[in-house]
Amino acid sequence: MSFSYNKLWKLLIDRGMKKKDLQQVSGVSAASIAKLGRNGNVTTEVLLKVCKALGCDISDIMEIVRK
Repeated sequence: MSFSYNKLWKLLIDRGMKKKDLQQVSGVSAASIAKLGRNGNVTTEVLLKVCKALGCDISDIMEIVRK
């Protein structure tokens, strides 16, 4: 199993935002945004910042995918 952040990217598209915009409004580092882009591991603190910035729940930005 692994994490997928495809929901996050779809949400950004729906809101007319880019990854750079997400970085600015959430205060998350460019390295963390890059990890999200590769479906990598990030801390729960990063996920919380993203959710607060977008006004959404964790299930709105990620899901568990079975391989």
